[in-house]
Amino acid sequence: MTVSIEQMKFCHVDAVAEIEQKVYQTPWTKHAFINEILDNGFASYYVALAEGEVIGYGGIWVVLDEAHLTNLAVSPGWQGKGIGKALLAHLIREAAGKGARRMTLEVRVSNLRAQELYKKFGFVSCGIRPKYYHDEDALIMWLAELKCD
Repeated sequence: MTVSIEQMKFCHVDAVAEIEQKVYQTPWTKHAFINEILDNGFASYYVALAEGEVIGYGGIWVVLDEAHLTNLAVSPGWQGKGIGKALLAHLIREAAGKGARRMTLEVRVSNLRAQELYKKFGFVSCGIRPKYYHDEDALIMWLAELKCD
């Protein structure tokens, strides 16, 4: 099965919000995603599609020479198949193409699976944001140099 990565459009938002609800303890709202793709000039969001079905998504903000990974999620039935890796690689390439030289993100301290993915791309832990998720601290990770390989 072929998976493609495309820019998120308004027609994808319902499926993205559904995945968000399944994957995250404190999910973003549908309205938040609409705002990101329609009104936020710093934001770039992408979806992973398999036969037209949204199976994952990710987003970045690029401000000056820094990118911030805002979201990355894969539908539970598609996890472990390289979709998250493909989305992250795409987001890094997009950020570099928009002039970013480094990238940051926050991830739940308990989300070891995501942390391992980020480490494979060269992200390193640089601190903690206490109670960032209201019920849990966030690990701050940085990728010091964006590489497009």
